[in-house]
Amino acid sequence: MTDAVRPDAVRPPVPPFTEETARAKVQAAEDAWNTRDPERVALAYTEDSVWRNRDRFLTGRAEIRAFLAEKWDKELDYRLRKELWAYTGNRISVRFEYEWHDAGGQWWRSHGNEQWEFADDGLMRRREASINDVPIREDERRILP
Repeated sequence: MTDAVRPDAVRPPVPPFTEETARAKVQAAEDAWNTRDPERVALAYTEDSVWRNRDRFLTGRAEIRAFLAEKWDKELDYRLRKELWAYTGNRISVRFEYEWHDAGGQWWRSHGNEQWEFADDGLMRRREASINDVPIREDERRILP
């Protein structure tokens, strides 16, 4: 097993963050989430990671993995863009938007903000996400494959 998939691996970059390492962390998160692979994405979080995602509260990698599988079963053709908003020490703030469609073919653009807190090994131990969904027409999409 390589360090990229080992659950106990250090996840560089690690805190304290500089602008360069914070941007790299944000890009790595965007790349991972765009795989839509719950197993891969969940490994970026501590075993006891705590999340608030909209109105849902999750604790631990197993709950995160299940949440992501459910999410990507619903949010079809999901494509995400993240942008660094701020950083300090072991925390990063991100704004993001993603587009997806539901089973009925309705396209959505979801806008949000996240606050991340990292452990010393670079795994995320806390994630707070506020998200709003806006229906769009397919020809209004901005995030294309």
